[in-house]
Amino acid sequence: MNPEPTPAAQVWTEMLAFVTGQDRLRALRLELDLGVGKAELLIKLAEAPMTLREIAQAAEVDPSAATVAVDRLERRGLAERRANPGDKRSRLVHLTEAGLQAAAAARRILTEPPAALAALEAADLATLTRIFATMAAGLPGKDGGGRPR
Repeated sequence: MNPEPTPAAQVWTEMLAFVTGQDRLRALRLELDLGVGKAELLIKLAEAPMTLREIAQAAEVDPSAATVAVDRLERRGLAERRANPGDKRSRLVHLTEAGLQAAAAARRILTEPPAALAALEAADLATLTRIFATMAAGLPGKDGGGRPR
């Protein structure tokens, strides 16, 4: 006989079911034919052009992996390398118009709350925000807002 799950285990099970039911990775693949890494790169590049070194640092990958990622974006017409006016030895990666559109779509897919969450009352959302902030503050290597230190 299985013991009765604890309240925390019940909440965890419901949370997992809700979050995993929001298949954002599948949506990225279907709508943009992108994985999450390339989608996040597009979002970063939409903010400002970057050098390959900056891309590698931001993505926490080695420079050769950044080069491969940018090559793939270029082949798809989403990005292009241009001369860096501040450093003649490097080039800046810029998004094309198609890249800017893909970045906007990726941002929407990754950040738009699910309809069931958006439909909650303001008080319920405030409660969830407080609960998740409390839990995130307890994560190792995170600041009080759950972001990496």
